[in-house]
Amino acid sequence: MDRGRKLAGLGFLAGFGGTLVLIALVGLAVVYTGAYNIAATEEHASVTRWAFDTTFRNSVESRAPDLVPPDEFTDSMIAAGATLYKASCQHCHAGPGVGRAEWASGMRPQPPHLTEAAAEWDLPEIFWLARHGAKMTGMPAFGPTHDDATLWNVAAFVKRLPAMEPETYARLGEAQNGDGGGHQHGEAEGGHAR
Repeated sequence: MDRGRKLAGLGFLAGFGGTLVLIALVGLAVVYTGAYNIAATEEHASVTRWAFDTTFRNSVESRAPDLVPPDEFTDSMIAAGATLYKASCQHCHAGPGVGRAEWASGMRPQPPHLTEAAAEWDLPEIFWLARHGAKMTGMPAFGPTHDDATLWNVAAFVKRLPAMEPETYARLGEAQNGDGGGHQHGEAEGGHAR
């Protein structure tokens, strides 16, 4: 009886190991044959979208909890955040009363409309995303070109987007127009392409 259990256990381990090897071989076949269509003109498969979304959320949530925002944000800090957002983020993420740029609709995954999506994230998580960006999404890391104080301003502004009226959105950042350190993707300090 003892020997039968051992053989059954070995059979299970062999089957489990064989299954892992088969999965690895299928994965390598997909990678090396180009079987997965990477075209942005097609949506991700449901399982791919689930894997990306779940990994994305869990990765940010596990890295942002120790970040501590400033105690308060003044109106001028929010306005500074609005200026940078309008210069660097609005074309992908839209704003109250303002749609995303037409070309951003072809991105996969689609950049979230932050007028809705910002409600799902904590302030430190928004800051973390602005600082570090996100691989395979088109979201750049602004940390290498902007200081933390600037990124906290943007995060605080983004966190307010879900409750913001289009008129308020249009007005914020006007006084600082052109003076928010906003750079288009691919520009470094001084306006030179990377």
